[in-house]
Parts: sequence; C-alpha cells; structure tokens
Amino acid sequence: MAQAVQSCVHCGFCLSVCPTYAELGQEMDSPRGRIVLMKHVLEGKLTWEAAQPHIDRCLGCLACEPSCPSGVPYHTLISPFRALAASRFNRPPADKLRRWLSGQTIPYPSRFRLAIQAAGVGRAMRPLVPHALQSMLDLAPACVPAAQTWPSVTPARGERRARVALLTGCAQQVLDPDINTATIEVLARNGVEVVIPARQGCCGGLAWHTGDWDAARNFARRNLDAFPADVDAIVTNAAGCGSTMHEYHIILRGTPDEARAEAFRKRVVDVTVFLTRVGLREKPPGPGSPQRIAYQDACHLAQAQNVRREPRDLLRAIPGVQLLELPDPHICCGSAGSYNLDQPAIAHSLGEKKAKAVLATGAEILATGNIGCLTQLRSRFARLGSTIPVRHTIQILRDAYHPVPPQNSKG
Repeated sequence: MAQAVQSCVHCGFCLSVCPTYAELGQEMDSPRGRIVLMKHVLEGKLTWEAAQPHIDRCLGCLACEPSCPSGVPYHTLISPFRALAASRFNRPPADKLRRWLSGQTIPYPSRFRLAIQAAGVGRAMRPLVPHALQSMLDLAPACVPAAQTWPSVTPARGERRARVALLTGCAQQVLDPDINTATIEVLARNGVEVVIPARQGCCGGLAWHTGDWDAARNFARRNLDAFPADVDAIVTNAAGCGSTMHEYHIILRGTPDEARAEAFRKRVVDVTVFLTRVGLREKPPGPGSPQRIAYQDACHLAQAQNVRREPRDLLRAIPGVQLLELPDPHICCGSAGSYNLDQPAIAHSLGEKKAKAVLATGAEILATGNIGCLTQLRSRFARLGSTIPVRHTIQILRDAYHPVPPQNSKG
C-alpha cells in the first residue's frame, strides 16, 4: 500500500474522470485527494474519523486508473484501506445496521429474496423505518422473477470446443436469473460445455468493497475450493464479480492461500471475452427487425478488467444492430455494489445523468455487463417514465438466436 501511495505525483489527471469530484467539487473527494488522506492517516497525521467520509464516498469505479500517467494501482489502495479502517472507525449505529443487513442478505440468494419481499412491508410502514435504511426500500424492486435452477453440467452442442465453470452470482440469481440461463445457452450453442460448481458462493465483492476483510476472505476461499481445475476458464457474467475474483490474490495476501489465489484469478474471464476468443461458431440470424442498441460500460468491466471491445463486437455481430455510444462512458452509473445504499444522493444523481444520456441517443435497448448497473438504470428509467429495456449483452445475443419475425403492417 505504501508503494502505491508514494507513486502518486499529484498531477491531477484523475480529477476530470472522477465522478465524485465532478459531483462534489472537493479535492478530498478525488482520487488524488483520497490518496493524500490515506497517507496522512497511515502516518498518524490525521484521524481515521476525519478521512472516512471521503473514503466512503469513493465509488471504487477505477476510472482514475486508465487516466493516471504514473500508473497508480488505486484498486490496491481503496479496499485494503477500508478493511484497515473497519476496526478503527466507529460508525453510527444506523449505518452499522444497514451494512450488517446488506452483508447478511445480498450475498445469499434465498435470504435476499426474502429481504426483497419484506421490503414491501417496509414501504407500507415507511415513516417508522429509520432514515438510514430507507435507501434499501427505495432500491428494492416491487417484485422479482421466479427463481431458476441450472444443471450441474450443460453439454456443448455439436463438437465440444471448450469446457468452462460458471459463477452464477448471488444478487443476480434473484434480480435477473435469466442472465445465467442466457449465458449457458449461448455458450453451449457455440460448442462450450458449462459446469456449475455446486459449492460456489458469493464472489465476496460486497464484503471487500465495504471493508469486511474476514468475510471477503471466507468467500474467496470457498470459491477457490469449489471451482474445478479441469476447465479451460472460470467464466463470469457480472463485472463486479469478475473484478473481485481478479483481486483474490490481494484479498488473501499474506495467507497460505495467496499463491492459490494468484493462479485462480488468472483463469477468471468475462463471458464476452471468452466468446470472442473461441469465436461464434453459430452466427445469430438477428433480432428480426433493426435495433438501435446503446452500450453502457460497466466500470468493473471497462476500467477494472479492461474489457471494452469484446461486448461491442458481439453486439455488432448481430445483423441489423446499430450500436450507439454514450458520452463520457467512463462515468459510473452510481450503482457500485452497495454504494447506492450507502450514498443514495450521489448515486441518484449519477444514475439520473446516465439514464438521460441513454435516452438522448434514441436507443431502443440499453446493453450492459453488470447486474448492479442493470438494477440501477432500470430504477432510474422508471423514475423518468421510460420503458426502455435494460439487458445484459449476453441476453441480447441469446435473443438474437430466436428472432421474432416482423409483423406485416395493415392498411
């Protein structure tokens, strides 16, 4: 951590790309400013309490990393610092309760489903709900899709070209399980056998990004044990999950599992990257009619994993698709794991700006690669009165394999 702090030369290139600096206009709410705060805290020149509000307001979107000429690995600073702060900073009881509830529900699909159902009761009793918990009520969907299950092994169609293990996620299983169904279908259709490890669990991202190092390590170890070695890749379809799994060597640094985590993370790959590598053996016939699709870069896909080209190439491979780009694609939508629970005002502002930017393109569909982004933007569109569908890239590709014939006009 010290080496990363010292590598910052305070040039200010990060200021123009930082969402919280753009929102708040304060040096301390920029990457450069936060690095100074962390340095002063670690040197004993500043209290943890003084720095923590600004550290909490960081989205962890990592837009600062590609813009940094010194190559400061900001991701190796923010989450470890939050983990160190967890035992040194005493949060208000309501904040502790909200973080505890999030940590005890979201990573566990059955609990999370029950929590969303309970949110309906909470909304009816909103005046009695503590203010710190009301952001949870605001973001909980009114209903969730029916639960889906997947076979432990889905064979490849035709000649097998590869064999992968799929992380099914936790929140995604509840909020949009069809993303996993679409992932399995598209992979199998293109000659990839898909294994669903039975003992897998949450990637640990929620715990890691909120400073719960012990929980993050437990989730990481569980997945190290669960995923088999005899696969060509460990495939993810949620940007936040993939990014976290790429950081298992940081989460488990200094433990006996560090070397195993280092080997594990090198096998993790986003589904769009894997499909691009093996190539689409079966080209989709198209959506049935031309479609204008806007693509939104999920931060932990574009910035954290440097995956930008592959989702776009897959969408362009669908006949009849016109791909539309958004202005300022590096600016976060405001989801950022549990950020929209912990910092609802900033998240609301960022989400509304992103949603309006999408609508300005005239797109018929929004594509993205992370369940947090999908949930955040669906909520923002609903508040703006828009019915534009928000879909995962892999869902759009799957749907293109089942085109709906255009209806003949009458008259």
